[in-house]
Amino acid sequence: MRVDLFDFDLPETSIALRPAEPRDAGRLLVVRPGSPPTDRNVRDLPGALRAGDVLVFNDTRVIPARLNGVRTRPGAPGQRTEVMLHLREAPARWRAFARPAKRLSVADVLRFGGLTAVVVEKAEAGEVVLDFDRAGAALDAAIAAEGALPLPPYIAGKRPTDARDATDYQTVYARRPGAVAAPTAGLHFSEALLAAIDAAGLRRHHVTLHVGAGTFLPVKADDTDGHRMHAEVGILDAETAEALNAARASGGRIVAVGTTALRLLESAASPDGRLSAFSGATDIFITPGYRFRAVDALVTNFHLPRSTLFMLVSAFSGLETMRDAYEHAIRSGYRFYSYGDASLLFPGPGADAP
Repeated sequence: MRVDLFDFDLPETSIALRPAEPRDAGRLLVVRPGSPPTDRNVRDLPGALRAGDVLVFNDTRVIPARLNGVRTRPGAPGQRTEVMLHLREAPARWRAFARPAKRLSVADVLRFGGLTAVVVEKAEAGEVVLDFDRAGAALDAAIAAEGALPLPPYIAGKRPTDARDATDYQTVYARRPGAVAAPTAGLHFSEALLAAIDAAGLRRHHVTLHVGAGTFLPVKADDTDGHRMHAEVGILDAETAEALNAARASGGRIVAVGTTALRLLESAASPDGRLSAFSGATDIFITPGYRFRAVDALVTNFHLPRSTLFMLVSAFSGLETMRDAYEHAIRSGYRFYSYGDASLLFPGPGADAP
């Protein structure tokens, strides 16, 4: 499909630079194809669903994946270099985006304070593969000591990262370190809201998808067929898969909290919608025409024009439905993207899971 079909005018003032306080105080736009969108609040989410529905949360935890250091090369002056880790390939190896990538060569040594890495591969679009001087938990500790929280560029370009972000940019249920971007739909959930979800007869389960920096990359192709998604590592264990299958068999709906949870569930689903254990990388790219198999509703934030995430929600609820919903959201003062407000989407014709 033409990428310009997913373009729309978004005022700069619509992009939130701080989250709502408290977490569950944001607005919630309920979108049902064929009906006008409904303005609610995030705290109203339990009442917008029904007992027996299952919310699936992504429990990944954001790591301080932005590293600033110096390229060292025999006989040459040091060159300041920034890398953004985005996919762990081995205990001591990360795939990353580098700046300035053009000045890096294979075998260059990068020093980030007390941490050292060697460039072992250069790829397209500023991507490099780095081998570090330590592995496993020792590397995790060094990254935590030397790295910085990777706020999205549309926030980081307008203000510096600060101590508040260390809390604001993690979900309250984050437990598996590995993401370089937050599963932002989950940022709305407080302990009080989770308790209200339980009290309403809704069920909760967790999956893990370590969100990569590729989620920030713009779509530069003119057609969606020309865009390559970067892989992200996810885990759905067998016990959770069976619990979700049982819930659906008894009439419950699967509600993905965030596009990351949705993409993992869809990656783990068979053509008939049955879920199985999944562990590994997925680069699933969902655009209109995709038939959803595992997800019946989606909680998600508001996304940027021409982004893969706006393409995904357009596939789920219909392009015209989402264009109308976003026009309403902008006109009504909803706040967009990572620290913005939320929407509850139901599937449009052709998108319904079996």
